[in-house]
Amino acid sequence: MKTKLKSIWFNYIQFPKYIMFHPFDGYDEFKRYEKGKMSVALVYIGLFAFFRIFSFQNLGFLINPNNPLMLNSLQEIFAVVLLVGLFTVGNWSVTTLMEGKGKFTEILKVTGYALFPLVIIGFPSVILSNFLTLEEMAFYNLLMYIAYISTAWMLFMGILNIHHYGLAKTLLAFLLTVVAMSVMMFFGLLFFDLIQQFIAFISSIYEELNLRY
Repeated sequence: MKTKLKSIWFNYIQFPKYIMFHPFDGYDEFKRYEKGKMSVALVYIGLFAFFRIFSFQNLGFLINPNNPLMLNSLQEIFAVVLLVGLFTVGNWSVTTLMEGKGKFTEILKVTGYALFPLVIIGFPSVILSNFLTLEEMAFYNLLMYIAYISTAWMLFMGILNIHHYGLAKTLLAFLLTVVAMSVMMFFGLLFFDLIQQFIAFISSIYEELNLRY
């Protein structure tokens, strides 16, 4: 039992923290020695989805613009899955053309691990926001800035290291990834719009046949 708890602590807390503060060495072990675990990445993606739901309902009322009664948990989960999926597919498709060394699964794992600081800092920050005055909300904003910057840092360094890119090439890869994500979203929306029009067309034909016969 003690060994299992140590393994959980190392995989879910200690190693992601090590990557955040030592990205070159951490991501080298992540890729070369396969210390990055898909299960850990998926847990942090799931926790990030839960964080969005948690913050929607429990963020301090002084700064919470949301109506808790309007929460749609499935929509929040779908948004996270869609965002992570688009980034992973987009980055993999772009870096494949740019001779990147990272695999699809490695990109997904890097994305999950990058959410570590946002999850670890985010939940306590949301709870803290309920005990702060409006003037003290600067502390909450500071914590969330640190969380988002740390997440962006881990994601950037992860992509740089698993693909064996330099700084300029990594920035270009991110830019092209955003373009790829936009293109996929455009074609996805176009596809669903065509499907809706097709269903409406079939429904109108069915109704017309019912009226005639």
